[in-house]
Amino acid sequence: MAKPHQLSRQDARRVAVRAQLLQRDRPTDLLSVARRLTLFQLDPISAVAPSAHLVAWSRLGPAYSPDDLDAAVADRRLIELQALLRPAEDLALYRAEMAAWPGAGPLRDWQVSIRDWVADNDACRRDILARLRAAGPLPSRQLPDTCVRPWRSTGWTNNKNITKLLDYMVARGEVAVAGRKGRDRLWDLAERVYPDDPVVPLAEAAAERNRRRLAALGLARSRTTEYPVEPGDVGEVGEPATVEGVRGEWRVDPARLAEPFAGRAALLSPFDRLLHDRLRAMEIFEYDYQLEMYKPVGQRRWGYYALPILFGDRLVGKLDATADRRAGVLVVNAVHQDVPFTAEMADEIDREIAELAGWLKLDLRRAG
Repeated sequence: MAKPHQLSRQDARRVAVRAQLLQRDRPTDLLSVARRLTLFQLDPISAVAPSAHLVAWSRLGPAYSPDDLDAAVADRRLIELQALLRPAEDLALYRAEMAAWPGAGPLRDWQVSIRDWVADNDACRRDILARLRAAGPLPSRQLPDTCVRPWRSTGWTNNKNITKLLDYMVARGEVAVAGRKGRDRLWDLAERVYPDDPVVPLAEAAAERNRRRLAALGLARSRTTEYPVEPGDVGEVGEPATVEGVRGEWRVDPARLAEPFAGRAALLSPFDRLLHDRLRAMEIFEYDYQLEMYKPVGQRRWGYYALPILFGDRLVGKLDATADRRAGVLVVNAVHQDVPFTAEMADEIDREIAELAGWLKLDLRRAG
């Protein structure tokens, strides 16, 4: 058994920052960024800019245009799967899991419940497939709701039969998002959307997804809290490591260990992979962050849609800003300093804020 790499917190942070392409030398190509990060998360909130565009801009810089991502989606170099944009070639790593739906091996109670609900509404499922085959792609409101057993939930999806059935038909590999019209997803048969690449066997695909996830994160737990859609752990890929001052063992991508490090200032999406795992962000970066958009105004510490601020290998603060497109300004409400900014830090972060405004084609205005 290999002896674990012994990393300081700084070592661990630099591994993570390098893996996420946030060093001073920027990448130059959107698809190379997508392949390294493995995904761009889609989210409808755009208080500053949509999350997927912020993630791409924070890596590529002012040369990035949202049209680049839109074009990659339009010609299906990037494909939406469960609200994540993934490189088209990666879909082959999910097809075996789709074929094994609702899961390989013994099923949990919740899997049995979902399987039975879909089976009870099989006629509706077939109606959807027939409609898409004849007229797809279509928005969900144009699909027939002939469910005989309604979807029951205490949340917003209660009685949203087509919404839930489409979710499970995606998981089964039957339908896929073929594009978007405004905020509406357009649905079509998966066979018309996904590349016709050879399907990777289930166990091999799971291992390869873990390997790519570790390459994207640099450092991750073998097992950690379960997250919906995209896990935060990586199994046994990579090599074992310990981090000084942090309990437990990690897995590290050895390719990131020997690389030189040159950091910079960066403004990140609240959904950025660098801090998506909040426990990992606390353990490695000693950084406290929560989304506060759903909190009452008086309970917010950092703002409605605060952008995490990276400087070098440290997460050092939060930018509370709002893009007022009608007025043509990016309003900076506050820059929260988790650690006191040096003059160099303040200058670089101010330049990055100015670049953000320029990229958004907005004037910069500081509140107060």
